[in-house]
Amino acid sequence: MHHPGPPLGTPGTPDTPGPPVASPDPDAGRLAVLLDSAFLLLLATSLSRFLTHHPGNPRIPWVLGLSIALAVVHTLGSWLAHRRPPAPGQRRRPWPLAVVTALWVVLVLLAPSFAWCAVPLVYTALRTLPTPAAVPLVAALTLLVVVGEARLPGPVDANLLLLPPAVAALATGVFLYMERQAARQRALIADLVRTRRELAATERREGTLAERERLAMEIHDTLAQGLSSQQMLLQAADRTWDGDPATARGHVRTAAEVAARNLAEARRFVHDLAPAELADGRALDQALRSLAERESAESGLPVRFHLDGAPVPLPAAAQSALLRIAQGALANVREHAGASTAALTLSFLGDQAVLDIADDGRGFAADGPAAATSAGPRDGRGHGLPAMRARLRQLGGTLTVESAPGEGTVVSAAVPLGPATPRPSSATDQH
Repeated sequence: MHHPGPPLGTPGTPDTPGPPVASPDPDAGRLAVLLDSAFLLLLATSLSRFLTHHPGNPRIPWVLGLSIALAVVHTLGSWLAHRRPPAPGQRRRPWPLAVVTALWVVLVLLAPSFAWCAVPLVYTALRTLPTPAAVPLVAALTLLVVVGEARLPGPVDANLLLLPPAVAALATGVFLYMERQAARQRALIADLVRTRRELAATERREGTLAERERLAMEIHDTLAQGLSSQQMLLQAADRTWDGDPATARGHVRTAAEVAARNLAEARRFVHDLAPAELADGRALDQALRSLAERESAESGLPVRFHLDGAPVPLPAAAQSALLRIAQGALANVREHAGASTAALTLSFLGDQAVLDIADDGRGFAADGPAAATSAGPRDGRGHGLPAMRARLRQLGGTLTVESAPGEGTVVSAAVPLGPATPRPSSATDQH
């Protein structure tokens, strides 16, 4: 028996899809390392340029101290972000950016050459703050860069004043576009994960229902029929106990044999749900012959078995289905047909195997009210023809019922001998 398990990574109850599990984005981590390295490199380059071009400047201690403090704070913030990375769609902590920006502003006011450190700061601001707060900060950083460029010694180059705003606008536009694309991608992935889990839950439910239906058919065709036979035998023994004790004891012994077979069937259910009659490599024709002999001995209804054609090995599922159909059909004959004889015929016709269960009972109109009655459960005891059709559909086979009032009934179950694809009921499944 197979019970479909839950998909990997599904939290919560089996049928309740959980939220997508967030995991760090490796691309975002690599980008953060690149930006952090670029910032530290630009900071070191700017400091080196300042010390080279301004030897003996009284602001050197301040510039050197602020540069070291800026490097330490930036490195500490990066380490904390790496230690506890934000989930996809979330932003980094804003306080390291605030401290770094404040220190950088002071540095730019003291030494305009530090303005080029704004390039990685722009990306850090966009990645850390919400867009409504990041865009004004980027504009302020760009303005400070323009002011710093204008304060450099020598004539003012108009290109240097126009270049920072153009680069900032382009970088901001590209970043926001990529962020929107990443958000859409995350939403799509979350939707796909949710759909996958819903499909898995649906498959589990359908598998459970199919397994329940199969078990119901197995129990109906074996244990329920055996218990019904025991009930009839014990009732017969009770009626004849005083007048004919020997016959009554015979009924009791037969009921005990039926109970033993039912016990074997129950144990077989626990093992692999295969029919006990087909255990130990027994062929289907042997099992059907034994069924006919046993039915004749137990119920008093003469049942003959006939084999037509050379037997061909059948899959275990096909053998089990045909044997169960024979058991169910004979139970219907015994309980409802009022027949004097019945026959089982197993035929191998080249491309299919056909099992016919025929009786000379009262019959019924195949397209009338009796047919509808025969197709459903009777007195809560079974599933009737729908169960037989369901078994055969799983094998790509068909069920045909031919009957008329006073002319008996023939139930024919056909299964293909080659590979077949199960299909829904069609016009060939006649009532």
